[in-house]
Amino acid sequence: MKILRDKAAVYRLFFLLLLIFPFTVGVATASQPKHTEPAGAPSSEHLDSSSTHQDSHNTAASQQEADAHHGAGHENIGKFLPLWSCIPFACILLSIALFPLILPDFWHHHFGKISGFWALTLAVLFLIAFKGAALYEILHIILADYVPFIILLWSLYTVSGGILLRGTLRGTPIVNVIILIIGTLLASWMGTTGAAMLLIRPFLRANNYRKNRTFMVVFFIFLVANVGGSLTPLGDPPLFLGFLHGVSFFWTFKILPHMLLVVIILLVIYFILDTYYYRKEAVCPPEAEDVDEPLKLEGTYNFIFLAGIVGSVLMSGIVDWGEVNTLGIHRAVQDWVRDGLLIVMGILSLVTTRIQIRDDNDFTWFPIVEVAYLFIGIFITMIPCLLILKAGSEGALAFLVNGVTQPMHYFWVTGGLSAFLDNAPTYLTFFNSALGAFYPGASEAQAVPLLMTENAVYLKAISAGAVFFGACSYIGNAPNFMVRSISEEAGTPMPSFFGYILKYSLVFLVPTFVIVNFVFF
Repeated sequence: MKILRDKAAVYRLFFLLLLIFPFTVGVATASQPKHTEPAGAPSSEHLDSSSTHQDSHNTAASQQEADAHHGAGHENIGKFLPLWSCIPFACILLSIALFPLILPDFWHHHFGKISGFWALTLAVLFLIAFKGAALYEILHIILADYVPFIILLWSLYTVSGGILLRGTLRGTPIVNVIILIIGTLLASWMGTTGAAMLLIRPFLRANNYRKNRTFMVVFFIFLVANVGGSLTPLGDPPLFLGFLHGVSFFWTFKILPHMLLVVIILLVIYFILDTYYYRKEAVCPPEAEDVDEPLKLEGTYNFIFLAGIVGSVLMSGIVDWGEVNTLGIHRAVQDWVRDGLLIVMGILSLVTTRIQIRDDNDFTWFPIVEVAYLFIGIFITMIPCLLILKAGSEGALAFLVNGVTQPMHYFWVTGGLSAFLDNAPTYLTFFNSALGAFYPGASEAQAVPLLMTENAVYLKAISAGAVFFGACSYIGNAPNFMVRSISEEAGTPMPSFFGYILKYSLVFLVPTFVIVNFVFF
């Protein structure tokens, strides 16, 4: 059975989760509470400490908070890092882009080793150069970023894989547009990852008789896995970070006009493309000659576990139960509780869902294993890039940070960096930059409400850029890579890393963002 094929790989992944979690939780409680982060997003103590600028782009209060949260006197070493320290990150991206084209069989069997090689290369050189400070940054990105990131993905992937849509669902242009609209609406309330994992398999099955399916999945990534998460802090990690730093929960609805414009443009383009290929293919659905089977859902109790996941993430941003110190890394208690609850939700789904449902759902463990192996390398090699960016005017990218002054600058620079780097720290970097630029010397509690009102266009630009541009590459947002992997397993050919960017992002997304810039910024 399909569900049993990748047992060894998933056992290794699951064992790692169970090993890490109890080990890291059993630590001393710190004295001061702090802001918390969503699963999969970098925690605020790390972001604040390094993204907050040391110049006029910073507020005094923000700097004090950063120093308090960073812990153990670790300074931001990003100001000492040259741009060439990002070479391992560039190399892992090139590996992801080129190996599947040049040596596909080698890549399929050894992608985890390749990812580990580049991660180890960066880690060794980093530790030699900066010793304790480097160790802190590596441990931080693993414990505060990667572990919650992969736990969230694993739980959503596991739970959504237990929900099966049976019945006759034919992928006509109209039906496909409806699915995309539903997914786009769901993304803001259950997260882009949750919505994408829930709908990608029914979407693929509905179109399994179609010859040209690649563009369908790409637009699914555009809309469901990215743009749809714009309206609430639950939709995408950068917006959740804004919520943790004082942006009101429903303020993000101010991005609704921007989102609607992007969604309408992309849906119109998609409908035109789908209609063209549908008529050109002239392929009848295999069910057309049979009696239609009514649509029905199986494994619906998994929606309870899905709600538990969403509720756990929201809980971690509302309550404040203090901190724990894990190997020198400060994390909020509620963050660990959230991660534990996510694991419980996934286990409950595995225990209560019949194997036959997952088998009929074409469920295998390979996509989540692939993401786990590749993203540990991406996260570690990304450290110098993030530290340089968050060093602001004192880092090697000072020319870029200091040149961001207008709303359109915030939109394109935040977005462009979010397409390849983690959009959460990118968002917070320019969020803090805007606070310092407009309200120097004011506390975050004083400045954020003013930014939301007096200079809302800047916050809109930062928010829209961080969310929208995640669709520009496979690594721009977590569900992108998973959707690609699931689609390839289902027999849908997907473009290469650069093929995705050149054939789709530059052709469809960038012109759309130019229109958004012209209309709003």
